[in-house]
Amino acid sequence: MKKWILISTSIVLIASISYYYFRENKSELITLETSKAYYGYIANSITATGTIQPLDTVSVGAQVSGVVKKIYADYNSIVKKGQLLAQIDPSIILAQKEVANSNLTNARSNLTFQESNFYRQKTLYSKDIISKSEYEIALNQYNVAKSTVNNTLAQLRITNKNLSYTDIYSPIDGMVLNRNVSEGQTIASSFNAPTLFVIAKDLTKMQVRAAVDEADIGEVKSGQNVSFTVDAFPTEVFKGTVKDVLLHAKVTANVVTYTTLINVDNTNLKLKPGMTASINIYTKEDAKALLIPSKSLSFKPDSLAEKQFVIVKVKKAIPSENPEIKTAHIWRKSGDTLFEKIITIDMNDDVNVKITEGLSEGEEVIIDAQKSAENTTTNATQKSPFMPQMGRRNTSKPSK
Repeated sequence: MKKWILISTSIVLIASISYYYFRENKSELITLETSKAYYGYIANSITATGTIQPLDTVSVGAQVSGVVKKIYADYNSIVKKGQLLAQIDPSIILAQKEVANSNLTNARSNLTFQESNFYRQKTLYSKDIISKSEYEIALNQYNVAKSTVNNTLAQLRITNKNLSYTDIYSPIDGMVLNRNVSEGQTIASSFNAPTLFVIAKDLTKMQVRAAVDEADIGEVKSGQNVSFTVDAFPTEVFKGTVKDVLLHAKVTANVVTYTTLINVDNTNLKLKPGMTASINIYTKEDAKALLIPSKSLSFKPDSLAEKQFVIVKVKKAIPSENPEIKTAHIWRKSGDTLFEKIITIDMNDDVNVKITEGLSEGEEVIIDAQKSAENTTTNATQKSPFMPQMGRRNTSKPSK
């Protein structure tokens, strides 16, 4: 029993000495990762989605009812202002015109008769041959005849105008985006003018209608730069400019958004109406900002760094009276000393941060620390003192 206790004690002792032997021959060191302050571009942005639409579209409708007799334009047709697009069968309106002309002839004939009768009755009345009531009846019939002629003339003008509406012309130069009728189709314009064509004025200038969340809309202003992508060209970034923010809010599933109009140049005609855009609106930009990595703001020396370097901290910064001024703490290295410094910052895009005060171009800041194990033993073949040492085998023969 004593023999086993002695063996166990020896094993524990050997293991402990071996552990501390190897531990003393290996120590952890810190390798600091630094970066220099440099001038570059930085921006703050918000994201949104939107739909691409032509800058200006016109819906061409019909003001008269009838059967579509002829169509002269189709989808994607390039049209000029005043070009004939379609024609409605004018036969009914032509018949109405004939009726109006006939009524006008009758009205004018009656006016001639009533005028002659009035002046005759007027002469007789002046000589006291007829009574005053007979004179007034003649005057009234003459006035009614004149009114009837004017009314019939107005009806004829309306009929002629309706006849002109049977020819549908393009009001602008542009491209036909949509055609809603076909030849032989009957259209009724009793209450609302039916839309026959939708024409885009200029597809080289498009507009993105972006839905911006209410939490972000306060930062959006006219003139801000915009970039966006569409699924049709996923690797290409398109540019635009904020034109205006519409004050009418939209509520969808309890989410409030505001429509923001973004003007886009489409000279190459790649963008099509109706495409969905993934949008970045740059609310704040600086092309010549002094930058350092954002990681540097979160670096702090740990206990291991305190063993390897001299740590010099600064007092807590006094809060600025201006709430727009933000301060941050960074660390710099000089020899075996790490010293803390307070800087003033502005924009932060989670990759870089803009420095407004406290650093100069080229100055290095610490952004990270990597721990590494260093073996202090110089002899790579050194082994535990408790390992059996193999001596050189003596191959010589013993002397006799």
